[in-house]
Amino acid sequence: MTWAEMEETAQALVAEGRGILAADESTGTIAKRLASIGVESTFDTRRAYRELLFAAPGLGRYVSGVILYDETIRQHAADGAPLTEILRRQHIVPGIKVDTGAKPLAFCPDETVTEGLDGLRERLVDYRALGARFAKWRAVIRIGAEMPTTTCIAANAHALARYAALCQEGGIVPIVEPEVLMDGSHDIDTCETVTTEVLQRVFDQLHAHRVVLEAMLLKPNMVVAGRDCDYQADVNEVAERTLHCLRRTVPSAVPGIVFLSGGQTSEQATAHLNAMNAGFGPHPWTLSFSYGRALQDQALKAWRGSSDNAEAAQQILVRRSMLNSAACRGAYTGEAA
Repeated sequence: MTWAEMEETAQALVAEGRGILAADESTGTIAKRLASIGVESTFDTRRAYRELLFAAPGLGRYVSGVILYDETIRQHAADGAPLTEILRRQHIVPGIKVDTGAKPLAFCPDETVTEGLDGLRERLVDYRALGARFAKWRAVIRIGAEMPTTTCIAANAHALARYAALCQEGGIVPIVEPEVLMDGSHDIDTCETVTTEVLQRVFDQLHAHRVVLEAMLLKPNMVVAGRDCDYQADVNEVAERTLHCLRRTVPSAVPGIVFLSGGQTSEQATAHLNAMNAGFGPHPWTLSFSYGRALQDQALKAWRGSSDNAEAAQQILVRRSMLNSAACRGAYTGEAA
């Protein structure tokens, strides 16, 4: 893929009113999700669930791309077609998670660094041949007593930048995901301070590694208080704080910011995205979504592992996607819409 094609792909992923479905849960994570509805995690049940999502009629009107897991990008649908082909039929771009997870960071208790750089150049060649046109790498930053350390922030920013450079070298658009976790009792001021520091360091490293900003996307957390904090900001404060942070750290050359939901409820994630687009624009970048649980949870509970419930589950997924599409335009009017 040429530079022009990568920039075109990045723009297509944040086309007006469309966002990204994160369906890149590891085998262990998807097993927990399936267990929550009483379904055993097997190769076939995982395939059936993901095919249900990808084949939902009308999904492509609201979803531009789907992030896949290594197993999923190699799987085939019931009709024998690769799952990537099921996505392409809906004009949805296939993507791939390429990190191998967050591992303990030496001499930094309770902190992690995301691994997976070894062999990444070769794996990207394989994934591109399988149909991936964008990728994702998640860094995890925890707030707590004496956390995050500058060591943790620096290590993760460096890894994100090396990953992004390797992706662009291989003709794949990188999504850069530095997530400041909601876990903890910290207040919204602390979240804003830490998120600002993290994003500043990430973009310093992206520049140092010569990453072309026009051919990447950013997937950050929203600025919210820790889930155990007594004071939880309202929708407008979250929107204002998040945008204040982004305007100070994210260059306008980045085509789009696709937020993670990060433990918010489906409704909260949609309302916060809508507030940013409805009341605080215009923005130098497109603001959209790259949600996993916030799009999937209601559909998963409706499915319950039965093909008899597949159509209802698909309708729920498409409706959830439609509501977030409206939020991308600042036109979300609530769950009854």
